[in-house]
Amino acid sequence: MSQLDRFRRLLGLTKSDERRQTNRFDAREGIRVLVIDDSRTVVAALSHMLRQSGYEPIGASDAERGLELAVSEKPHLIFLDIVLPGLNGFAALRRLRKDERTQKIPVIMISGNPQAAERFYLERIGADDFMKKPFGRAEVFTRIEKLVKQGALPARKEGKEASAVQDAGDEQRISDDMPDPFDLPR
Repeated sequence: MSQLDRFRRLLGLTKSDERRQTNRFDAREGIRVLVIDDSRTVVAALSHMLRQSGYEPIGASDAERGLELAVSEKPHLIFLDIVLPGLNGFAALRRLRKDERTQKIPVIMISGNPQAAERFYLERIGADDFMKKPFGRAEVFTRIEKLVKQGALPARKEGKEASAVQDAGDEQRISDDMPDPFDLPR
């Protein structure tokens, strides 16, 4: 039993931290992610999440600018809002899929409208995934992980060995800072 498990048991935390129990499939650090949304808040929040995980976000507030950036910046992934000023997300997705320079870039569509018909239509015109607003960090990285598992995005080199090393390092730091609660005098 590890130091961390003993500490959890001492505190009455019988359920282990499931995030540490599953292997993560993160995309390679440094991948460029284009975020196309007319809401500055969405672009800023999503960019912040992506930057924290080692990705390079690029923002656009409309589809026309987003299409220009998709060609010039060659992103590895695009988050595309459906409701945009001027050209909407559906039309932008059709253009991305028709252009041989951008047709293979995975696209995750974003919308505050959870209509099933929208989702069906997106799949028919080539969206790789759909994310409903409001979204949280877990939702964003679940979508990215799905694309990594499908082979649409490059995986981080770390894999299982790096996760095991990271977990062992976390446990070592905890054990260095805290005495073993079962070795304390009673």
